[in-house]
Amino acid sequence: MIDDVIQFLRDRLNQSVPRDSSDVVAEDLFVFPGPGKDDSIGLKSDAVSILLVRIEEDTALRKPDRYERVSSAGARQRAEPEIRMNLWVLFVAKFPDDYGQSLHQLSRLVRYFQNHRVFNQENSPNLKPEISQLVLELITSSFSEQNEIWGALRSAYQPSALYKVKLIVFQDDDSRPVTTVQELIQNVVQAATS
Repeated sequence: MIDDVIQFLRDRLNQSVPRDSSDVVAEDLFVFPGPGKDDSIGLKSDAVSILLVRIEEDTALRKPDRYERVSSAGARQRAEPEIRMNLWVLFVAKFPDDYGQSLHQLSRLVRYFQNHRVFNQENSPNLKPEISQLVLELITSSFSEQNEIWGALRSAYQPSALYKVKLIVFQDDDSRPVTTVQELIQNVVQAATS
């Protein structure tokens, strides 16, 4: 599902924020990085690379009984708790011959996400059915955090924007019926009278 989210963002950006008509190159503007030298990330020149730099569990919206779920038929079921995740996605604009172009492409990206922060089934029919909604939030990292990210990537800093993509939900499909307290009392009473 993580790959579906990142591919959705890439495809949506290439459709909605294509290369400028003055660009000679006919390739996609938003791409995935390739392999680099010595375990570094290979950021593609004259493009905006999309990198997943962090995955975190979001525990803020947990249900009181994490192991209980109600089926579509209304029956209570016991299931492993869902995992709600946030993805931290870095968009890196690398235009080595024209620094202004890097800044221009980043500005277009930020402008697009400012106007399109939420993606759901209504406004994005090509979003996979198991993904109910994606919410994008621009993250401002400190200089030390930014240095750590670029150090981990083993690359020199490039103009970039970091976004948190919220809520990716992984859910247990193997659930079983839950025994309620009332059913337990009835079973005990039946066992005692028999």
